[in-house]
Amino acid sequence: MAIVIASGLSTPGANTKTADLVTGTYQFIGKGKVTAVIKGSIAGINATLLVGGIAMINDQPVMSYGTAGTISINDNIMASQVMAGGKVEFFLRNVTATAATTCDYLLLFEP
Repeated sequence: MAIVIASGLSTPGANTKTADLVTGTYQFIGKGKVTAVIKGSIAGINATLLVGGIAMINDQPVMSYGTAGTISINDNIMASQVMAGGKVEFFLRNVTATAATTCDYLLLFEP
């Protein structure tokens, strides 16, 4: 059964990067499968996901976009892989000049 590491809706400002979006109980994980489900409102958002300092997603464009709040675990998976564990860090970066860009995200962990 998957554990939610982090989930939410982020609105990175124009040409800016968010602070780390993973906080709390599951910020540190053991070995297991990490799945990133990400959907932006428009093209122009890049994601970075680090687990134990190793990049699962390294400033890559979010390829799924559409209406905010309609994230689907079946359709919007950006990465899913077994990792050795460590600190989980997740950042979003808006590469456009548009300030009203939103991004839904869901990070899952299966021990």
